[in-house]
Amino acid sequence: MNIPTEENDYLAAHAALLGTSYRRLLNRDLLPGHCGTKEFGRALFEAPFAVVSHGTEEDPVFNYGNRKALELFEISWEAFTQTPSRYSAEPVNREERQRLLDQVGRHGFIDHYRGIRISKNGRRFLISNAVVWNLYDERNVYRGQAACFGEWEFLP
Repeated sequence: MNIPTEENDYLAAHAALLGTSYRRLLNRDLLPGHCGTKEFGRALFEAPFAVVSHGTEEDPVFNYGNRKALELFEISWEAFTQTPSRYSAEPVNREERQRLLDQVGRHGFIDHYRGIRISKNGRRFLISNAVVWNLYDERNVYRGQAACFGEWEFLP
């Protein structure tokens, strides 16, 4: 998958999957005022909060990160979309991260998640009030999981 740009309509289909799954599970819009519009893909990529998603592989790989997420994780789109999502957490925190994803798998979503993440360059940051949700397409087929968060604090 190429980086979201005007030429590929900001990956409108994937952005729509993120937005419709969020609305279906949380009964609110991921990006109020933009959901369901032609501009949604661009607005999501340029949003002031981080949005990421991974697929359904046995060791899920990131398949989307908006500009804010790429900045926080200090990584290019090309590298991010080849990275197993478990690498977003330090090894010591991966078991806790997996418990979170298992809980989301069972319940559809969680909100108010708090945890430590790590950038490609080793910079640690605490995310707060994150929402993590399952992705389902229009036929209700499971397509992975996504997360968004607008609160983070860099750690020493």
